[in-house]
Amino acid sequence: MFSGPRWERLEKRGAKKQRLMWASTNVKNSAYRDTFYVDSLIGPDTISTIPPDPALKAFMDHGILSRTLDAKVSEAQSIYNAIETLGIDWSSVGSQLENEVLTSFTRSFDNVLGCLRKKHPEALKALNRVPIDKRKEMLPFIVPNKP
Repeated sequence: MFSGPRWERLEKRGAKKQRLMWASTNVKNSAYRDTFYVDSLIGPDTISTIPPDPALKAFMDHGILSRTLDAKVSEAQSIYNAIETLGIDWSSVGSQLENEVLTSFTRSFDNVLGCLRKKHPEALKALNRVPIDKRKEMLPFIVPNKP
């Protein structure tokens, strides 16, 4: 996406690469290494929002600093294809995850607005005019393209 003649023309006109941002990198499954997500998501043009406790402390102590994100692409593609042959519809999975994330972020956004309305009602007059259906445009995340 960010290489080749088309990209080069766009870049000359001021286009910037859009970087992947990884969030929620704390391990929730105790069967995984405590640095599993941080170790696995290191790559070019990425941002990781590593929480200080416990993920960053664990990574600083025994994490593996290595370019891992794109190290096993062909293996990942094989797994992806094998799962597809089981009848898993990746498009449906992606849509479901997108909807769940939007619902979760919208709920969080509404919580923040509720707290702000209680503490700073005058400061929120402008936000009160934002239609509910436009709130998702204000959410600070990117839904990735499906492979």
